[in-house]
Amino acid sequence: MKGGYNYRLIGKPISLTLAALVFTTILLWAWEKNPFADTLLLQGQRFTMPSIGLFAPQYVCGGFYFYFLLPIKLFNCSKFIKQNKKVTIKDFLGDFLNNSSKPMKTNGNAEGKDSFLNTVEDRKVVENFGTAPLDSMYAFSPRMQESNGIVTSLQTKGRTQCTRLPLYTGSGRGECRLALPPFMERLLPSLEPETYRSWAKALAITPTCGVFNCAVCNYAKGRWVADSTRPLYSGFNCKQWLSQMWACRLTQRTDFSFEGYRWKPANCEMPEFERSAFLRRMQDKTIAFIGDSLGRQQFQSLMCMATGGEENLEVQNVGKEYGLVKHRGAIRPDGWAYRFPNTNTTILYYWSASLSDLVPINISDRASDIAMHLDRPPAFLRQFLHRFDVLVLNTGHHWNRGKINGNRWVMYVDGKPNEDKKRAEIENAKNFTVYSISRWVDSQLPSHPRLKAFFRTISPRHFFNGDWNTGGTCDNTNPLAGGSEVVQEGSSDSVTEGAFKGTKIKLLDITALSQIRDEGHISHYTIRGKGNAGINDCLHWCLPGIPDAWNELLVAQI
Repeated sequence: MKGGYNYRLIGKPISLTLAALVFTTILLWAWEKNPFADTLLLQGQRFTMPSIGLFAPQYVCGGFYFYFLLPIKLFNCSKFIKQNKKVTIKDFLGDFLNNSSKPMKTNGNAEGKDSFLNTVEDRKVVENFGTAPLDSMYAFSPRMQESNGIVTSLQTKGRTQCTRLPLYTGSGRGECRLALPPFMERLLPSLEPETYRSWAKALAITPTCGVFNCAVCNYAKGRWVADSTRPLYSGFNCKQWLSQMWACRLTQRTDFSFEGYRWKPANCEMPEFERSAFLRRMQDKTIAFIGDSLGRQQFQSLMCMATGGEENLEVQNVGKEYGLVKHRGAIRPDGWAYRFPNTNTTILYYWSASLSDLVPINISDRASDIAMHLDRPPAFLRQFLHRFDVLVLNTGHHWNRGKINGNRWVMYVDGKPNEDKKRAEIENAKNFTVYSISRWVDSQLPSHPRLKAFFRTISPRHFFNGDWNTGGTCDNTNPLAGGSEVVQEGSSDSVTEGAFKGTKIKLLDITALSQIRDEGHISHYTIRGKGNAGINDCLHWCLPGIPDAWNELLVAQI
């Protein structure tokens, strides 16, 4: 209907209107004394509601919504916003009786930009709905920590970002909307998505971030910008967590300008990483990286970021809890796990280059071939999934004939050797495995409601004039020589993107933003200060370096 959600009262007896208003007021008073909707909850789910007060600020301006199952027409609130004034029921009733309002839509005009952004920024207004701990937020702005967790909306290029479910809409249309009371605020996030969708429709609530990803930021679209505060840690000092072969500050490399950049998404703000705030948010939580050596780099990067690259003797090695110990004859354990005791935060890595289940065909023969079950996730993942709060998976660079033959991997499907020649082709086998693990993890998420699962897209290689074993090099040391910006909407790793479309697993898309950073690889530099027989590492990255940005994207989406 054109003209917004205006009621037309023409022809209606004024007595009926007044009676409706009186009835509404009585019910609102009754709610304050006895919040009957609370009785709808099961006994174990009930909670004590704080006293709201009849004239407490309950509204963020907007169109037509239902409030406590009562139809209420909200009003043009721009005059209150400009004065930074709280909107109360008293204001609403007065404006409603005058019948002088229309829902406000900004449409990019100056009034809208100055108004809807500050609708709930008054601290007391937000406090009536309770403050949210950092780990309950679906998204957050860099200003949040400065306001002790009080949530405010954030506008970037005419778009509003969701900062908390269900207070804000992230539609980007600049519409005001109802701020839900504590009852609805606490109830809605706990509902299943389908139930929430039904409630949202009945309450005329615009679906919000965290449930429908209505205004999800495309973190992969943006540009690299110079930043004098980078790197986030020292490559000299992070020896406790960082492998020497990846610490380029310890090599003969002399140019480190690649360290002085950060990734800036195009249409949204990415919060600045701060280690103590990160650990507080991750209190009593476990972050697990499972994948190949690039996953190990991301793990080491996060350990350096979380410690500031400083030696920390309080951090505990808890690898034994996960069976991550060095076995007899092994060069290294299958992974590492460390715990920060002050916040009980665990960060671990498990090596699984193919993300398939590897089982010796003859367990008594150490030289036996290894059954590579393409349709089964690694046993480690199946065994410990229930202990993870954040899971980051990756695979890609071990899917070549040389690696598979060298590791004596034999492809299995349905518990027996694969006989499908088409599937046996390397790229097809990899895609089959990625799709298999995506379906398995997605099927596990309902049983692990606290788990946030990510799949990192492939990290690009930059071998020029050959491959790793045929004289390929990556000698460029000039940052961003090929450009600084990513403008595409979709992922450069389209196969992985397709595998996880329609699932609840988030894509950690780092491919395109890493593609334009070829100067950040290990290259031919070594810890011994001289070349390594002409072999260049144009696959792994110097640390600190590009994987730090991957973790910033990860933390922003946690």
